[in-house]
Amino acid sequence: MDYLKNLNPNQRLAVTTVEGPLLVIAGAGSGKTRVLTMRIAHLICEHQVPPYRIAAVTFTNKAAQEMRERVEDLIGSRSADVFMGTFHSLCVRILRTQVAKSGYEPNFQIFDQTDQLAVIRECLKELNLDPKQVAPKQILGSIGKAKDELITPEDYPVSGGDFWGQTVSRVYGKYQEKLQRSNALDFDDLIMATVQMFQKHPDVLRKYQERFRYILVDEYQDTNMAQYMLVRMLAQERGNICVVGDEDQSIYAFRGADIRNILEFEKDFPGAAVVKLEENYRSTKTILGAANSVIQNNTERKEKTLWTNRDQGEPVVFHQGENERDEARFVAETIYRLRGEEGRPFKDFTILYRTHALSRVFEEEFMRRGVPYRIVAGLRFYERKEIKDLLAYLRLIQNPDNDLAFLRIVNVPKRGLGDATLGRLAAYAEQFEISLFETLSFLDGVDGLSPRFKNSLEAFRVLIDGFRMQLGDFTLTELTKSVLEQSGYLRELESAGDSDALARIENLQEFLSVTSQFETDVSPTDLGALLEHVALINEVDSYDAAADAVNMMTLHGSKGLEFPVVFIVGLEEGIFPHARSSFETEQLEEERRLAYVGMTRAQDRLFLTCSWQRTLYGATKLNAVSTFVDEIAEEFLAKVGVSTSGPSLKGIIPSNRPKVTPSNLVYKAGDKIRHKMWGDGMVVSATQSGGDLQLSIAFPDQGIKTVIAHLAPITKI
Repeated sequence: MDYLKNLNPNQRLAVTTVEGPLLVIAGAGSGKTRVLTMRIAHLICEHQVPPYRIAAVTFTNKAAQEMRERVEDLIGSRSADVFMGTFHSLCVRILRTQVAKSGYEPNFQIFDQTDQLAVIRECLKELNLDPKQVAPKQILGSIGKAKDELITPEDYPVSGGDFWGQTVSRVYGKYQEKLQRSNALDFDDLIMATVQMFQKHPDVLRKYQERFRYILVDEYQDTNMAQYMLVRMLAQERGNICVVGDEDQSIYAFRGADIRNILEFEKDFPGAAVVKLEENYRSTKTILGAANSVIQNNTERKEKTLWTNRDQGEPVVFHQGENERDEARFVAETIYRLRGEEGRPFKDFTILYRTHALSRVFEEEFMRRGVPYRIVAGLRFYERKEIKDLLAYLRLIQNPDNDLAFLRIVNVPKRGLGDATLGRLAAYAEQFEISLFETLSFLDGVDGLSPRFKNSLEAFRVLIDGFRMQLGDFTLTELTKSVLEQSGYLRELESAGDSDALARIENLQEFLSVTSQFETDVSPTDLGALLEHVALINEVDSYDAAADAVNMMTLHGSKGLEFPVVFIVGLEEGIFPHARSSFETEQLEEERRLAYVGMTRAQDRLFLTCSWQRTLYGATKLNAVSTFVDEIAEEFLAKVGVSTSGPSLKGIIPSNRPKVTPSNLVYKAGDKIRHKMWGDGMVVSATQSGGDLQLSIAFPDQGIKTVIAHLAPITKI
């Protein structure tokens, strides 16, 4: 019983409440993993529960491994007989043991996403559905969501003229038939098939109710309908179920997580005991106070307030930069300041953002200053596939002799060109000592090319030549948009429609911020200079992942982690909270939970930043300060570089900067202006271009320059 001495009273109560249903509300940093592992040890050591009677279920293999190691440290080899694993691994074990009742052969296979998509494409072909019109990934996503909700093909809801619902229903039925003929299941099937087997064969269910007399579930707030049904069926005979979670950290609704599972636990299991773990061992009093003042605005939660015995700590700092580059400078300078004042290594600092697209400006600032950094659970901006693909298009447009760029994008998006075709082109290019792109002007001379391949290659040549004709006439942003649209690259991602494709689209849109900024700072049309600028950024040596480096990651990726110093950046309406949450209370509450998760990652220092004006996805906007900043109690917040006029932080504009209004964005030929870099000039022409006002301005020493009115650093004289 010595291990109980290291627990606080509520942790000890959660460990020693053995019989009956138990809900452990475990606030951030409150030691939930310690409670789970010690509860398992307590059941075995003090209550003589045979280890094989216990099942502890979690969501990731990493979490399960950590649990196994901790239990083994406590009770030694006896821990080997406890089931500790993911929902999927539990169901695989049950299905393989009960093949006679499961409907599958013992050697059933588990299809990964690549296999699943291949089956979906077969189904579309047999149903005469065009994959360009009906994206396989989108269909698969809808099927997965149905399985999470235990909806079979026969029960898939279709209403009236719902084309999408009817299409999914048809594909779903054929997809399941193909899986069963292949003696295969996908990951969503594993849980659904187990639940269905329990429903059809009560004797099998009773066997596992007898086997697993004590059930523990980690991160219960993240369970979906199928997972909820699985554990409820296993526990309903004896009611010995302990679930640990925190509804304030439920941030995976987009994956099917249902917050009602934890909120309604006491209704599902009448007489359940409830233990709240509210003592936080991670953060200072100030950080917790700020986080609590934000999350208390949610309505879908159980009342609790985290507290800590740690000291008060420094105030939470809020900084509003003039623009995103000023915001990045503040972060970099703060890191250097704290390194000097407190002797902190780079690895103490972590930057959290709502979407990976926000990382780009921080990466560039760190590169300029020589700050080592690493992207966690993501790639550096310029190393992402979609950015490399786009740059390859631009490099080939700038230099058609660039064979590497040609090979990267000649079949992106897919044009039906295989290795054999490209091999014939390469052989011809080598024979006549010309570039691969140049061979496209002599396709009749290339042996073995079918008319279909010739047509695809000719269309590609015309496409690139068309872009080349735009050089000098189009701005870099216009050219880039043209490439994304006319190449079909953007259309292919949009048709996929899944979260990965949407993230790639956001990154491509963020590259338009690069071109817009370059147009203002250097040149509106010089593609060669832009590519040189990007190359210099891209060629900075990569840092060792284990080295002393600043961490950068999404807020979702930070869950379960902790860091000494945290910066949450991009705290603006439409970014965080995300624009999708503007009209949905449930989505706004999920965004607020995400803010809470981010804030409670911080141990010693927390910084919140935004910018008054931000160029993101190629558009420059004036965004209001995030409502989450406004919700922080004043006693916890210190404002640095922020106007304090007015009662609210929301939408504030620094007092030393004029408001941008339509009147001072109106220009006409003959207007005299002053540019920060080029001096005084006169507007020669003003034309609308893609929703922007494009100005041609004559400068005595610079000639005529073309700029976008709302992006350029110009003022009327």
